Amino acid sequence: MFNWWQTLGRRERSLFVLIILAAVLVTSIDRGFLSTTNLRDILVRGAPIAIVACGVMLVVVSGEIDISVGSLMALLAAVMGLSLSRDHAAWSSGLGLPLILGLGTLAGWATGVLVTVGRVPSIMVTLGLLTALRGLTTIIMRGGNIQNLPDGLTRWTKQGLFGLPLSIWTAGVVLAVTAWIIHRTALGRRIYAVGSSRQSAAMAGLSEGRLKRFVFAYTGFLTALATIVDVPRLPQIEAGIGNELELLVVTCVVVGGVSISGGRGSLTGVVLAIVLMTLIRPMLTFMAVGESGEKWTKAIQGLLILAAVVADHAFAAHSRREPT
Repeated sequence: MFNWWQTLGRRERSLFVLIILAAVLVTSIDRGFLSTTNLRDILVRGAPIAIVACGVMLVVVSGEIDISVGSLMALLAAVMGLSLSRDHAAWSSGLGLPLILGLGTLAGWATGVLVTVGRVPSIMVTLGLLTALRGLTTIIMRGGNIQNLPDGLTRWTKQGLFGLPLSIWTAGVVLAVTAWIIHRTALGRRIYAVGSSRQSAAMAGLSEGRLKRFVFAYTGFLTALATIVDVPRLPQIEAGIGNELELLVVTCVVVGGVSISGGRGSLTGVVLAIVLMTLIRPMLTFMAVGESGEKWTKAIQGLLILAAVVADHAFAAHSRREPT
């Protein structure tokens, strides 16, 4: 008989137990927590995080990091608004949406080129992009907001299929494709190999540069995809869209057990971390924490990422002490 519990690692089991305990605690206070409406809202909130996290996870597994995804989403949202809104250029969706996907992929690939060809640490490159892209977004939006996206796009992203918004379906497909890349392709094994040992990967004939340019381009593509399926459901496009997305995504990746030094981590752990992180804010709401709920959410997220980093460091130290 298949024992799914045995397939989970230590980090995944801990996250699963935490999610169950939190859900039981909040439900005992207010049964409305498990209502269909609330669960649907939690899925909608977590969908864009899951889409972007699939790319950032592969970046971290390869031994790099990307903290510019929130600013990239803001820039892509602004470009989408300026190209598709009836108040501006009013391109057709058939022309504008591929433009957004291409622009996101190109931005990710350019980041990978700066990291691999320019030999600039990824934390420095993406930290600079975080500020530069946010500033560029403010400039092209001229301090205003963008409204009146095409009705068809807005309706399609809100209604989706079978009562679930398009972002949730898209997140499911992206998770399945990323799992396939990781578990069923040589590409996935090579990304883990590069992150585990650059020297061993080079001796095996693997191209570290091409693999890392791929994971950055994949992240850019997924950020554009998340922008297309999530932003149109909002009342308007603001320059602050995607604010702190990078922190939330990296938190989910690290808390999910992906080693910040690369080469280790599972998609299952990342998904469980996304569920846990997405639950925190509505849990505090149902527990009637009040206006300080946002502050408590950030404090809890910060404590979780600190605990994950300490656990990762302890695991690495334990592995080094083990006899070979």
